[in-house]
Amino acid sequence: MSENEAEIRLRVNGEEVRERVPVRMHAADFLRHRLGLTGTHVGCEQGVCGMCTILVDGQAIKSCLMLAAALDGAEVRTVESLSRDGRLNPLQEAFKRHHALQCGFCTPGFLMLATSLEADGKALSGEQIRDEISGVLCRCTGYEGIIRAIEEHLRTKDRRETPQVEIS
Repeated sequence: MSENEAEIRLRVNGEEVRERVPVRMHAADFLRHRLGLTGTHVGCEQGVCGMCTILVDGQAIKSCLMLAAALDGAEVRTVESLSRDGRLNPLQEAFKRHHALQCGFCTPGFLMLATSLEADGKALSGEQIRDEISGVLCRCTGYEGIIRAIEEHLRTKDRRETPQVEIS
């Protein structure tokens, strides 16, 4: 291995990955070009647009600002981890229901950021959600559908996780 390469081991969407990467390769490029996870979109490549947002050890991270070598030992989730067996997860369903996407280019960034908000478990108002998602830019929707979808999803999370018991 040359000094311009690093060997990394990580879990991506539940799968073990071991790769040699150039030390200057961005995480977004690693995910897209090495692993074929093209749901991680690249927009500005400066950390401004948020299109490349992924979860690294549960935290929302802009993958264009992180080097692939820094992923060594991490648990990474991309938008591809959300659906199961071709079925949308509840957050994706909320986006669909509230027309929270148009061209769809920003959608993976919003979905991953909202997934991290869900994991935080905080109850957030629409205004707080607006503040939280300000790091992902959308040119099409005007954000209202996105905010409504995330707000609904966070509000109904407890009902989805709490088993319903029938009382007779």
